[in-house]
Amino acid sequence: MIKNYFKTAFRNLTRNRSYAFINIAGLATGIAVCLVIFIIIRFHSDFDEFHVKKDRIYRVLTEYHHSDSKDVFYGRGVPTALPRGLKSEFPEIEKIAPVYADYNDQLLVPGDNGESSKKFKEEKGVFFTEPSFFSIFDFPLLAGSYTSLKDPDNALLTKETAEKYFGDWKTAIGKSIRLNNTKTLKVSGILATVPPNTDFQLKVVIAYGTGFTGDFAKSTDWDNTGSSFGCYVLLPPRLSSTNFNRQLRTYVKKVKSPDNLDSHIIQSLSDVHFDTKAGNYGRSTISHQLINVLWLIAAFILLIACVNFINLSTAQSVHRAKEVGVRKVLGSNKMQLAFQFLAETFLIVLTALVLAVITAGIALPFVNKILALSLSIEAIKSVAVIWFLISITIIITALAGIYPSVILSRFNPISALKSKISSVNVKGISLRRGLVVFQFIIAQALIIGTLVIVRQMDYFDKQPLGFEKEAVVNIPFPTDSTALSKLDYLKKQLTGISGIQGVSFSSNTPVEDNNDDWTQFLFNQDAKSAGIYAINKSVDDQYLPTYKLSLAAGRNLTPSDTAKEFLVNETLLKKLGINDPHDALNKEMSIWGGQLKGPIVGVIKDFNNRSFRTYIAPLLVTTRKKAYSETAIKLSAADIASEMHSIEKAWNQVFPDYVFEYKFLDEKLESFYKQENQLAQLYKIFAAIAIFLSCLGLYGLASFIAVQRIKEVGIRKVLGATAGNIVYLFSKEFVMLISIAFVIAAPVAGYFMHQWLQDYPYRIDMSWWIFIAGGAASILIALLTVSFQAIKAAIAKPVKSLRTE
Repeated sequence: MIKNYFKTAFRNLTRNRSYAFINIAGLATGIAVCLVIFIIIRFHSDFDEFHVKKDRIYRVLTEYHHSDSKDVFYGRGVPTALPRGLKSEFPEIEKIAPVYADYNDQLLVPGDNGESSKKFKEEKGVFFTEPSFFSIFDFPLLAGSYTSLKDPDNALLTKETAEKYFGDWKTAIGKSIRLNNTKTLKVSGILATVPPNTDFQLKVVIAYGTGFTGDFAKSTDWDNTGSSFGCYVLLPPRLSSTNFNRQLRTYVKKVKSPDNLDSHIIQSLSDVHFDTKAGNYGRSTISHQLINVLWLIAAFILLIACVNFINLSTAQSVHRAKEVGVRKVLGSNKMQLAFQFLAETFLIVLTALVLAVITAGIALPFVNKILALSLSIEAIKSVAVIWFLISITIIITALAGIYPSVILSRFNPISALKSKISSVNVKGISLRRGLVVFQFIIAQALIIGTLVIVRQMDYFDKQPLGFEKEAVVNIPFPTDSTALSKLDYLKKQLTGISGIQGVSFSSNTPVEDNNDDWTQFLFNQDAKSAGIYAINKSVDDQYLPTYKLSLAAGRNLTPSDTAKEFLVNETLLKKLGINDPHDALNKEMSIWGGQLKGPIVGVIKDFNNRSFRTYIAPLLVTTRKKAYSETAIKLSAADIASEMHSIEKAWNQVFPDYVFEYKFLDEKLESFYKQENQLAQLYKIFAAIAIFLSCLGLYGLASFIAVQRIKEVGIRKVLGATAGNIVYLFSKEFVMLISIAFVIAAPVAGYFMHQWLQDYPYRIDMSWWIFIAGGAASILIALLTVSFQAIKAAIAKPVKSLRTE
């Protein structure tokens, strides 16, 4: 019996190829979108899930309290004294691992037998830590020993890094590499390939205590933090995070300065990848809200595909009325007929599923490029994906097949055989129209959302920053004492290049995104100011002219290698309650417990020193050569390629052992909004798919109405109706349906996009034209879709539609 169901179903589908093709195409598209979204969500949800002790792993966060407000924010950086303090105060903690993540490191591999040395640049992936890190996390070792990290100057390389440096990872043990031309490291172990779904994208792991981290290990500083230095702990099974946080707060109050209001809490490893505020070492996070949005989009796209199937199936119902009548006369009951139509649905879904898997496999490389992910086609073969596909097959078969099968199996055999099945006795027209409205609510909401996101991104791009970003290139340089001693010579070489308009050395650019050093300060010996944090930048005297920063009062810094005087911004003065910038001039400023102090000689006009996700932060600027790490070069923009070639030549002359690598400032600013731009790309794709599927639904409903009203059209033409009248007759109903959808979609999309915009202090106003454009676009696309069936009905000969047989 079941074999007969499927044989008959196959024959019906091959007989109605266009119907089958449209249904399969719609369902395949919907399933492919759901499959890709499922793989993306699964990839993010599995971050660091492979660690055996994951449920007991936590990182320590700093809880920043500002004395001038009730705002609290969290950062991943902790004081350098914290790991040692935890070890002495909380012996019950199983393991404690300090972690320092370094960036933009130069690695030099000495050549053998007269060969030249090989230079490598690691933008990220260099970590300083202790062997305890590998007792907490599971990163398998192929050779060597974790315990070698107890001794300074030892390093572990991942298999891929060792192959890049030495050719064969098996020969790397015992060899040397040189870090930033300051430390020679011995390769004492090789780590296995690091999974892509971890926030620890290790490349080089160096013994904690090597170089500057030796000072960290002995530090007693509880008041200053940096985003690169963190701490992870492994709690014992019976110690809850709530109880530990309570004990930690009590302990922190004892060791911090009395005027330091900050505290520390621990955060579960499972939350790290989703913490968009504190961030992580991989500098890649995704919010739970975005995950939920992706789930909703997947569900809506799948629903739209199912709606199309229902519309197209019921549109074909009149053509199959006689078939149903004959089957009933020959003894088929409603249940058998329902199973017959469900078998057809299952065949369509199964075929669509195969096409969807192929489509998803083809789409994954493009998704990787858009989202900067490393999704593998092998993910489709995973057990989770297979169960997902089985579930989706059952759900779609039931969701899309039950309603049409019930409608078709209920046809009266006498009416069916006499060709009396028409729009009067085929129920569900209102439901089908309602489903089309539902489709276009989703499609128009996505169009409006896409327009808002694109407009917001355009606003970020065109919003004045308060400094020069065009034709400014930033080049990181080595920070050892030998390299720093060459900076004056480097500046002389660079300023001699034709077209170079400015050269400056500094710790970083005017704007950073969650990568700044924050510090407390004391203004004019006033203890009340100690609770305010400010971003601290070390710059030379050419920083302001190179970036074209303006002064509201006072003068620029004088040339100096050490901190002797300060510049502040207007926001810092506002925090202090100073309205006139001139009132702050010559007042003393001190940081780091008085280690650095001097007069305020100038006030910088406010500029956006962070991304547009946050307000302008208080800023302290001083000269301090030992903190410089990059150069900014203002180009003429007339012949950038030639200028960059000359800069590279000068650079290689001064730093022959270092890789020349640069980034234009405007490119850096674009990277701040990477996730927003990715979201905009996704919305564009999903909106296009939703429109495509919705138009398939319209085509189905237009087909149904064309069949049901074929005699009405014939009579109207006999009575003198033109082709234009017939097209208008068909189109006006769809315009009404889409207009109803717009009335619902506009406020819904407006509400959610308004909520999304609230995350940005600097945002657009949602203009009325955005909503009108979204509605007009969907109406135009729908009319183009419907016009095919409308014109086909309008040009048909009346004699064919009016004859009875």
